[in-house]
Amino acid sequence: MKTLIQNGTIVTAGETFEGDVLIDGEIIAAIGRDLPRDGAEVIDARGKHVLPGGIDVHVHLALPFGGTVSSDDFYTGHRAAAFGGTTTAIDFAMQAVGGTLSQALDTWHAKSDDKACIDFGYHAGITDLTDHVMEEIAELPRHGVASIKLFMAYKGVFQVDDATLFRAMERARDVGLLTMVHAENGDAIDILVRQAIEAGNLEPRYHALTRPAELEGEATGRAVAMAEVLDAPLYIVHLTNEHSLVRVQEARMRGSRVHAETCVQYLFFTKDDLARPDFEGAKWVCTPPFRTQKDRELLWNALRDDDLSIVSTDHCPFFFETQKTLGRERFDKIPNGIPAIEERLKVLHEFGVNRNRFDLNRFVALTSTNPAKLFGLEGRKGSIAPGYDADIAIWDMNREQTISAAGSHSNVDYNLWEGTRVRGVPQQVFVRGRLIVDGDRFLGEAGYGRYLHRSCRAPGRTAKARPAAESPLAALQA
Repeated sequence: MKTLIQNGTIVTAGETFEGDVLIDGEIIAAIGRDLPRDGAEVIDARGKHVLPGGIDVHVHLALPFGGTVSSDDFYTGHRAAAFGGTTTAIDFAMQAVGGTLSQALDTWHAKSDDKACIDFGYHAGITDLTDHVMEEIAELPRHGVASIKLFMAYKGVFQVDDATLFRAMERARDVGLLTMVHAENGDAIDILVRQAIEAGNLEPRYHALTRPAELEGEATGRAVAMAEVLDAPLYIVHLTNEHSLVRVQEARMRGSRVHAETCVQYLFFTKDDLARPDFEGAKWVCTPPFRTQKDRELLWNALRDDDLSIVSTDHCPFFFETQKTLGRERFDKIPNGIPAIEERLKVLHEFGVNRNRFDLNRFVALTSTNPAKLFGLEGRKGSIAPGYDADIAIWDMNREQTISAAGSHSNVDYNLWEGTRVRGVPQQVFVRGRLIVDGDRFLGEAGYGRYLHRSCRAPGRTAKARPAAESPLAALQA
């Protein structure tokens, strides 16, 4: 089956131009002007923008955490992602202590394979680096896994020590994998949390006060130092503040193989939101916590200047009324996580592009092209070009929408951006050539989402200059 998207404004990370996109089956077959119909179903995109589908490299669906399980499964979470213009999501197969990586992958495939409705992949989350797991790291490429993740926080749950982090990073380097790190000093945070509880400081705001920005910065610097000693690729997840950002900026100026993301929520909220009365601040409890207004603006600037490479979500929702309340009496019992998978692209476009913080090409780079390049999907996902998967979102940049929990497709009972007005929303979304969102209608189905075997070519040295602009039209004409 062929589909011809005509007369749209096509946007990649490097170019914006008027043209047509011909989809043949699951693949983009051609890009040009006045392409022949040849029996294709025609979609008139005049006045609309045609963008590559978003790639969210940091989500947690059906994750057991804090005595409960995140409320979106792979169907509801993927459905919400699709309505937000995201067509690929990479989750985390978390190793159980004493378990193996292959067991973790089997467990997560059992959760996902019959429910997924957009394409997906897995990072391997390592919590217990036994000799057997060290051997398994070398086997991850065979499973299509191109990245591992380790935690420097959550003492007694996920946290690993420095020796474990160093050994795993070295092994990943040798195999060609990217090491992702949750950078916070878990040992110091554990002491601060216990001290707060002993002092009777139990409200949600103490979640932020016991996880200070300096301890994220310190851990970021420690992870960067290990990566530089090893000449290993490193990806800092959910960077939130100036202390951490400076460590990443300095490493990138040295040409180190260091990249970092921030998550969309850190661009909008501060630790003051955790102090909202009547326990409402629990809605904003996530890790790392929200920081200051100054940190927010520095993150926006870093996205513009390419000091940060990606905007993801760390989507990990919990119902406020029935799950967040597990910590009503003590902040450290509040399940950590917030919903953002549907809102990411809409609010980033409104407050990034519409507010002139960066242009639409940079928007595509941050949310689709860079994620594909860093996480083993380049050449298949992340751009609109011949031979790529036909993952496409047709945006109406003039349509306005008010974000609300009632209008959300995520399985959760609140929305951090409640009442926020955005201009510019995806209207039609294709995953591998199949239309799965058409206005307010969801046309996807459970099980259509395909597991992605990602290529293991870890990112090289960084440079401050932007990548060379892609030119699908020039390639076509050549």
